[in-house]
Amino acid sequence: MIGIFKRFLLKKHIKTAKKNGLVIGKDCYIHSRVDFGSEPYLIKIGDHVRLTAGVRFITHDGGVWVFRHNEEDKDIDVFGKITIGNNVHIGVNAIIMPNVTIGDNCVVGCGAVVTKDVPSNSVVVGVPARVIETIDEYYKKVKTKSVNTHSLSFDKKREFLTKK
Repeated sequence: MIGIFKRFLLKKHIKTAKKNGLVIGKDCYIHSRVDFGSEPYLIKIGDHVRLTAGVRFITHDGGVWVFRHNEEDKDIDVFGKITIGNNVHIGVNAIIMPNVTIGDNCVVGCGAVVTKDVPSNSVVVGVPARVIETIDEYYKKVKTKSVNTHSLSFDKKREFLTKK
C-alpha cells in the first residue's frame, strides 16, 4: 500500500512540474525527492534519464539578493536554462546549476555540483564537477565488477549478494 501511495505522490509531483513548464522526455525515472526549483519551465530533460534522490536544479542566481538594497536593483534577477540530454544518470544529491547543458550518454556522480556544460559520453564527479573519464572507459571499468541481478526479486538478489 505504501508503494502505491509513493507512486501517486511521484506522479503528482511530476504532473505539477510539467504543468509549470518542465519538459520531460519518455522512459525517465524521476525520484520523488528531486527538486525542480522555482523555475521548472527553464528545465528540459531528454529521454531515458534517471534523476535519483536529492537531485536539485538551480535555475537562478540567488546571490543577486545582496544588490537589492539599491533602488535601481531592487528587482534584479539572473536566470539560466538547464538542458539534460538523452540516456543520462544523475546521482544522489547532485546539483545542476543555471546555464548548464549535460550531453547524451552521461553519468553525473553523487554529490557533484555541475557548474559547466558536460560533453556527451562523459562521467563527471566532484565540486565543481569535472570530467574523469569517458562513458566507454566507465563501462569497461564497471563491466569487470558487474553482476546480473537487476531483474531478480529482493530475496533472490539478497541471497545472491550475501553468498558472493
